This record gives sequence, C-alpha cells and structure tokens, in this order.
Amino acid sequence: MDSGTDTSPAAFSFLTTAYRTERYIPETIESVLAQTRGDWELVVVDNGLSDEMARVVEPYLADPRIRLVRQDNRGYAGGIAAAVARARGRFLCVLDSDDHLMPEFCARVGAVFDAVPGVAAVACDAQLFTDDGPLPGGYMRSIGTARRRAGDERLTVRDVLGGEVPYYTAAIRCEAWEAVSAYASGLEEVDESVIVWLRLASRFDVRIIPDRLARYRLRGDSDSRDESTVENFERQLIRSFESGAEWAQTQEDFEALDATLRRLRYHQSLRRARWAFRDGDLPDARAAARAAFSHRHTVRAAVALSAVTVAPGPVRMLYPAKQRVAAAVSRVTAGITSRVQSR
Repeated sequence: MDSGTDTSPAAFSFLTTAYRTERYIPETIESVLAQTRGDWELVVVDNGLSDEMARVVEPYLADPRIRLVRQDNRGYAGGIAAAVARARGRFLCVLDSDDHLMPEFCARVGAVFDAVPGVAAVACDAQLFTDDGPLPGGYMRSIGTARRRAGDERLTVRDVLGGEVPYYTAAIRCEAWEAVSAYASGLEEVDESVIVWLRLASRFDVRIIPDRLARYRLRGDSDSRDESTVENFERQLIRSFESGAEWAQTQEDFEALDATLRRLRYHQSLRRARWAFRDGDLPDARAAARAAFSHRHTVRAAVALSAVTVAPGPVRMLYPAKQRVAAAVSRVTAGITSRVQSR
C-alpha cells in the first residue's frame, strides 16, 4: 500500500544523527518515505548546527512524521540520545544519515513482531553500495557470516561472540533498549553496536531476517584509508569483543570468542604489515607479518612473511602495480554490478 502521511501512533522511530552528510540525507529520508507501512516517525538530529543541513531537511518537515532536532555536535552516541529523547514509537531503529531502507523494511520487520510477541529486537541483512551503485554480496557476508538464517532462529551470545554481529539498523523494543542502555554503555574505546547486540542476545529474544532490507553505503570520501582512523576502529572492535568475555558462559562461548579475536588480530596484523612495507619500514613489516602468522597459520600470512623477509626488493617493485590493478578491478566490478542490478 502507499504509506501516504499516516498519522496513527508510530510503531517505528527512526533515529538519524546527521553530521556533514548534507549531500546524502535527502536519499535517506526518501527511503523512509517510501515505506509500504506508514506508522513510522523519523527524528533527524542536526548534530553540529549546520545551516545547510537544516535547509536540506526543512522541506520534508511538511510531513508530520518527520522532525528535526538541532544541537551542538555531541558525537554519534550523543546524537542518538537526542533522537531517543524525542522518539514516541514502540520500536527504536538507528538509521545513519547516508544509508537507506528498502521499501519493505517496516512491513517485514513488523510482521515478525506481530507473529512472535515475545521478540525484543528484529535485525536484517543489508546491501552494500557506493555512489557508483550496488556492490556484490551483503553486509553479513562482508563481516564473515556466510550462513543464511531461516529467520526463526534466536540470536545467541555465542553467535555474536563468534562474529555474527547484526547490521546496525534494526528494530528494538523501547523496553529492551532501555534495559541494555543501548548506545550508552559507559564503556570507553568500544564499538557500541557489538555491546548492544551482546547485551540484547544475553537477555532477550532477538531474530534476524536473512533478506537485505536496508542499504549500507561505503563512502568514497570516508576515512577508511586513513591509517589512524583504521587503527582506532580496529582497536575499538577488538576491545569490544574482549569485553564480550563478560557474557561468555560455556567453553564453546569462549572458543567462539577466541576464534573471533584471532581473526580480528590476524587481519589487523596483515594490514599493519602491508602499510609498514608500503612506507619502507621493513622491521615493522616483518614483525606484523610474524604476528599475523601467529594468530592464524594461513598461506596468505606465510606468503606475506616470506615476501618481507626473503625478497622485499622485488615485492616492493610489484606493490604499486598490484595496487593499481586491484583498484581498477574494484571499479570495473562496481560498474558492472551497478548496470546489472540497476532498477
């Protein structure tokens, strides 16, 4: 059905904190407006008092379901907190200001709540995309979760400790949100979404719809290639899982956690080896490659260690060409996928 401007009490409250995303947020708002189920509200927080952000959002305020809150920049968690304080829906849903919902998000997620009244949170998978179009695969596969859930399985602490961290845009009952202090854990230097899902899975019935009901943007202007930003992200993610030991109860839980930490530290060490080698720091490159091999005895780690130990000169000569080829392949793949999947 056409959602129109349904003014019935909101079931879904979308919490969108916006900072320096003026060029993206119109598409995000449009994706909410396109919902086939209309009992939602959208609280946009201008998290930085941007006159341009206010100008971009203002035309959408004609819809009574959309509201704008303006405040000084209080960080990501502070923006979400400001949105929660003004939310009136039964289910709270974080939605970043550059990502999208698929039209059936509210209808499909709401159907799970209707079918299983005891469910406290419902998550889904998401399609990866860039400014150039969709990318192959989905969010869950990108984080190493290959298995496809049936949709009626309960997410367990062991699942999360094993790396199955649901996509962040999910619907969480207000009571459960408050019970786990979502996005307000009080822990420092952690990825809050990991903590949220661990706390929810340890106390409530959480389900994951296997379909991609959202779109997760990988931005070309992000800091994902900046070493300090990546290093900080990796550190926070590892610390989050280290904190997860608090929720581990069985030997299998601890084994799942250990496997996840080894995997994260392995990729962190490989990245450090690659960037140290790029910068000509062979001692650090060798140390990082040895660390990667100690975490996981893979062929990739062994090759990296051999390359920086036995024949660093030829490898350094090949490295720029390899990077150019990889970048070209990525651009071509994204372009082909965009054309094939365009609507």
